[in-house]
Amino acid sequence: MAGLSASSSTCGLTGSGNTVQNVSILVVEDETDIREMISYNLLQEGYQVAAVDSGEEALTLLESGEFDAVLLDLMLPGMDGLGVCRELKLRPATRSTPIIIISAKRDETDVVVGLKLGADDYITKPFSPRVLLARVEAVLRRTAARNDEDRRELSETPIFIHELEIHPKQHLVRLSGATLELSRTEFQVLSLLANKPGWVFTRQQILDGLYGEKYAVTDRAVDVQIVGLRKKLGAAGKYIETVRGVGYRFKE
Repeated sequence: MAGLSASSSTCGLTGSGNTVQNVSILVVEDETDIREMISYNLLQEGYQVAAVDSGEEALTLLESGEFDAVLLDLMLPGMDGLGVCRELKLRPATRSTPIIIISAKRDETDVVVGLKLGADDYITKPFSPRVLLARVEAVLRRTAARNDEDRRELSETPIFIHELEIHPKQHLVRLSGATLELSRTEFQVLSLLANKPGWVFTRQQILDGLYGEKYAVTDRAVDVQIVGLRKKLGAAGKYIETVRGVGYRFKE
């Protein structure tokens, strides 16, 4: 891992601002000066920042760390930025993480390929810090709006998976035809996981999925809900899988 700007070496350094202090951004850039410039300006805005200088390091860090966005250079040693983007969009845990590609490549083909792979924006070098920050804010705003829409859809669309029927509008769960009595929190956790089978959710992401209800609990409280949910599901509790060191997923 390359040294992080502003004297940081791990994700989680909080900058001076307040409104974005819980937003974590991973910077993937092999040019030291540019990496430090980007990181410094993000930190000044209050973002949490981690930075690496290779695609392989980025993928490793994204396995264990939770980031709200990735700023990704295309021309990297080893795996290039397009390869990293492709891999992130294939992984359930990072599929929805917004990616902003930053590159000296100005060929329209590179822009199109990056966007088709799932990148949310594309900034060409050189660029001004103000433009970069504005683009980051815009991407995060769009992502938040999309997440809100996903939560609304989750609250309305029935889910049919394995032997389970989940009806959000009726707050109803049937297992092999038998109705289950679940608490409101258990119901929402089950709906969140079952709505995206195979998708790994961290404890914090599960809490974020419940954010509209403003649950004032710690992330470890999620473990308690999972234990209770598995007990009520009986043999079907096996479908809620623990991903060691990360969180939980619903078996595909």
